[in-house]
Amino acid sequence: MAVSLRGGGLVAPALHHADTLALPQLMMALKDLVTRARTGRLRGSEVSDATITVTNLGDQGMEAVFGVIYPPQVALVGFGRVVDRPCAVSGMLGVRPVVAATLSADHRATDGARYLTAVARLLQNPEQL
Repeated sequence: MAVSLRGGGLVAPALHHADTLALPQLMMALKDLVTRARTGRLRGSEVSDATITVTNLGDQGMEAVFGVIYPPQVALVGFGRVVDRPCAVSGMLGVRPVVAATLSADHRATDGARYLTAVARLLQNPEQL
């Protein structure tokens, strides 16, 4: 996860085994990781073992994020802010909340299309999280 530092700069520490955590535990672990990143108390493994970075600039008003992969990681997923957009659903035009999700990836190591498809499915069915 990309963490902006209070004095400026960015660090992308690893949250190990995030895929095995229930959502409440994941949120607690993220909060702890951000706090320790901003106070300079990260462990060595947390700054060297990451595979993918997730960043969200939506809380700062950005509608989309086009990131650069932070070595040695293989991908960066960026989320923008949720905005109301016109869209057609079942033949009817309406306004729906939409978020832009982007992926910068080394496609030798990951299948970006499958990953974004899974993210879209989960965001449309948050009870599966």
